[in-house]
Amino acid sequence: MAEISIEDISSVLDKGQVIAGLDLGTKTIGVAVSDRGLSLATPRPVIRRTKFTSDADTLLALLAKENAGAIILGLPLNMDGTEGPRAQATRAFARNLSNKTELPIAFWDERLSTVAAERSLIEQDVSRAKRADRIDSAAAAFILQGALDRIYSAGT
Repeated sequence: MAEISIEDISSVLDKGQVIAGLDLGTKTIGVAVSDRGLSLATPRPVIRRTKFTSDADTLLALLAKENAGAIILGLPLNMDGTEGPRAQATRAFARNLSNKTELPIAFWDERLSTVAAERSLIEQDVSRAKRADRIDSAAAAFILQGALDRIYSAGT
């Protein structure tokens, strides 16, 4: 399956499936998953990037283990809302991943997600060294939580 809108995601999930959130970086892929009620995002360990095929296989194995039925992929827009090279690279990753899986992929504006995730980790008194290891998954959880909130508000 290809790209899907955030509002349509819950309609494609099978009972018991969760949604995965991804923060795609150049060195890591931050991962988070929702609960079965689609209300809370929880970070998972980051995936260290090597080559696309290996990254995709590792990611898809994790998503299968988590029973993910859809993916929310953070789209790094410029502050003015335009798409630059990072957004284009993210869309290319999504296209390539779509060739390896039937999971639908929706995009979520991730502007300032890493900043918000870092603030949250600082507020939790996480040390600088530990923040570096957790920031991408925390950003993925921030991205996913925003999408889950949108899904909830669309359903009410």
